Amino acid sequence: MLCPQVLAVQSGPVYVCLAMSNTKLILILGDQLSLHNPALEMARCGTDVIVMAEVREEATYVPHNRHKIALVFSAMRHFRDKLRGCGHLVHYYDYECGMGSLGKVVEAELAQSSFAGILVCEPGEYRLRELMEQWGADYGVEVDILQDSRFLCSTDDFNAWADSQKGLRMEYFYRRMRKHYGLLQEDGKPCGERWNYDHENRKGWRNQVQVPERPPIIQDDTTREVLDLVREAFPDNPGDLDRFSFAVTSAQAQEQFDWFCDHGLSNFGTYQDALAEESPWLFHALVSMYLNIGLLEPLGVCQQVEQAWRDGKCDLAAAEGFIRQVLGWREYIRGVYWRLMPDYKHNNHFLADRPLPDWFWSGDTDMRCLSQALTQSLDLGYGHHIQRLMVIGNFALLAGLDVEAVCEWYLAVYVDAFEWVELPNTLGMALHADGGIMASKPYAASGKYIARQGNHCAQCRYSPLQTTGANACPYNSLYWRFIDRHLDKLEHNGRMGLILNNWKKRSESDKRAIVDWGDRTLEAVLSVQTSTIIR
Repeated sequence: MLCPQVLAVQSGPVYVCLAMSNTKLILILGDQLSLHNPALEMARCGTDVIVMAEVREEATYVPHNRHKIALVFSAMRHFRDKLRGCGHLVHYYDYECGMGSLGKVVEAELAQSSFAGILVCEPGEYRLRELMEQWGADYGVEVDILQDSRFLCSTDDFNAWADSQKGLRMEYFYRRMRKHYGLLQEDGKPCGERWNYDHENRKGWRNQVQVPERPPIIQDDTTREVLDLVREAFPDNPGDLDRFSFAVTSAQAQEQFDWFCDHGLSNFGTYQDALAEESPWLFHALVSMYLNIGLLEPLGVCQQVEQAWRDGKCDLAAAEGFIRQVLGWREYIRGVYWRLMPDYKHNNHFLADRPLPDWFWSGDTDMRCLSQALTQSLDLGYGHHIQRLMVIGNFALLAGLDVEAVCEWYLAVYVDAFEWVELPNTLGMALHADGGIMASKPYAASGKYIARQGNHCAQCRYSPLQTTGANACPYNSLYWRFIDRHLDKLEHNGRMGLILNNWKKRSESDKRAIVDWGDRTLEAVLSVQTSTIIR
């Protein structure tokens, strides 16, 4: 694979004369691989030039999981071929071209030809939006940044809704979206007479049912070339590429989702909050990464799940739980991000500032649930929402780990992580660093919650039944230490009243013993030195 400039020298000119005043440069980013990309929908075959690039800045600004880099690069190259098959002129810069940034790519294109302007769909990160807004002044060319119509709620519509609310709560936004798109609705009312079936979707895992084996994804030459590239160029990044198993085309992604609807959806709702030793996937759809880079469309997957319910393939709780995550949570998260950035990124409600322990990059800790979640996340680039929120995030919250460092870790490790979705989920939900914008209470929990949700505790040296002592689960004392440490801020939260009262009723000697043990536990856990070799 060679970059356009090299090809022009070695094998004849690739660039067509583009001096015509009406020729547009259309930039497609690696998370915009959809024919419904609004910039692409405006492209004129044979007239406009589509530009795609694997640039170093985007690949290295955090130590991205190698699964993520491989997924995006392979999907980009397959999408390039698809566009060329549709008759589009595509200038593609692969990673070996050494392009440092998207700006350098634009400069290279403008140096080769004259363009009437640049068209680009709005990016998923605030920093990129700021850079693109400068391109007009920097390069002397008109830049049109188009609203991303692939999302089901525009930022303008979200802001209009948010302006009408006393406080931001996802549930009310979700109901509005259900009504607007007519999903799980009958005669203007929610199917089953309820909007939310979350209570039915919280069952823990005790290896009750067999987890179906997911169909393999056949790797073609393009994907194998990308995997070789990523192994060579990113040797120290997390990610076991021998286990790479993601779809890289829209057709493959749809096949995987079809399988989920037929074989996973029936148990998805029941066990969506479960933690399992036996399976990293359980019955989850593994759809977020495909939605986030454009291989699947959000309304399409919601409609398919609704139809699966109407066809009797799953119960209403499973269908509603899935649709709530995509139609409600995903769209809500994006709205919050764009409404509150850039200030949102600097929130730190609990003043958390402890450095991230090095074992976050190795998974080497005696806490079984945490070790499993970390190791799986590092190796596969995947963890479901309870692993991210109630195991890893919960520990980071209780330990007071530095907010910026934790957010960067999540952005680096997960295949589906782009800042618009990662930051509110991590900073707001997992760490409660926004003071309650995203969540009505901190998602803090003791080891008893983790014991209820899965079977990790049976394999752990610590007991979730003990709060102090050598065998006590660290989550227990750290939980009460967190409550005690932030009592002044938590007292204003109505949902924390029962927990706070239980703590206040304890004797001062009991409280001091637990907090002191929590202090000792935290120092011991964080001081463990492990190999810093990234998986």
